[in-house]
Amino acid sequence: MTVSSNELLQMAMDAADDKKAMNIVALDLRGISLVADYFVICHGNSDTQVQAIATEVRKRAQEKNVKINGIEGMNSARWVLMDLGDVVVHVFHRDEREYYNIERLWSDAKVVNTV
Repeated sequence: MTVSSNELLQMAMDAADDKKAMNIVALDLRGISLVADYFVICHGNSDTQVQAIATEVRKRAQEKNVKINGIEGMNSARWVLMDLGDVVVHVFHRDEREYYNIERLWSDAKVVNTV
């Protein structure tokens, strides 16, 4: 069974929300970039929360047999990048999210959903 990009998007957002991620935003990159269909962007207020959010996303992806192409930044927990194929999840520490402001970098993308 394959998981659609929309189902994967919802799964990642629900997992982040369950771990109390802040300001969860999904950007629709279809037609803008070949990198992924969607970016999920959120942040935690501590290193521990950032790791918990990323761990929950990974756990839910594994439960659905979604291939995780890569996870970067878990040890430092300042910006965890998770490549789930059609969906790329960015879990920031609050300070790094403000600094990098990737929503601005991808301002051409439509915001499709917020939790």
